Amino acid sequence: MARIDSHQHFWKYDPVRDAWITPEMHVIQKDFLPADLLTELQAAGIDGCVAVQADQSEEENEYLLKHAAENDFIKGVVGWVDLMNPEVEQRLVYYKRHPKLKGFRHVLQGEHDRALMLRPSFKRGIALLEPQGYTYDILIYPDQLGYTREFVAAFPNQPFVLDHIAKPHIKDRYITDEWKAAIRAVAAYPNLYCKISGMVTEADWYHWKPEHFRVYLDTIVEAFGVNRILYGSDWPVCLVAASYRQVLQIVEDYFAPFSETEKAAFFGGNAINFYKL
Repeated sequence: MARIDSHQHFWKYDPVRDAWITPEMHVIQKDFLPADLLTELQAAGIDGCVAVQADQSEEENEYLLKHAAENDFIKGVVGWVDLMNPEVEQRLVYYKRHPKLKGFRHVLQGEHDRALMLRPSFKRGIALLEPQGYTYDILIYPDQLGYTREFVAAFPNQPFVLDHIAKPHIKDRYITDEWKAAIRAVAAYPNLYCKISGMVTEADWYHWKPEHFRVYLDTIVEAFGVNRILYGSDWPVCLVAASYRQVLQIVEDYFAPFSETEKAAFFGGNAINFYKL
């Protein structure tokens, strides 16, 4: 079974467009291109990846699709489209000419309207994804998990994946019962998967330890089971807190006691199934 990194990014750094990269994140204020990632993947024994949008524009889609066309190890792309555009269906049909474009994402975590996903215009756009065979990545903070439950329930046939375990406040070094309960509530919907990714960036960048993540991993695996969880590095964003190898080591050590079948599912099979790679 191929080993797949289900979540990473590429960019040519632009200080205006990429203003989300703050001065304290200076280590990633530069270009990150396929050749840079390929070195990391080969060293880690990872066979392929899914490139995810980092800019909310259709220019980003073309940029990522160009890289995917030129690099066979990029197995899929998660792009962006304006789901609230009345003409969005035409854009979805247009992108069917690119078989590596697997789905879409919107940066819901950054929206002033925390329940944007429940707006009729947004839901209208989401309803058009499944007939075209597209997935949808849900990028939120924990305060949006309640809305997410209602959102996922409204589209039982739409394949969804929760990015970065919904970004719990790992840096605070405590896990809230509210987060656990909310995760269990959304995980009850079988069309929702979860990426075990982005954890180190939510931890103390300079003082995290592998054991800080165990309770979060326990909660996710218990809630989603081994067949709805995906490995993701969140490279290069992870570099603010850890190397690619360190990120991978956290989950390799955690899943070491699991069966070979379960490990094959987490480290590749589930991503292949979800994104139809």
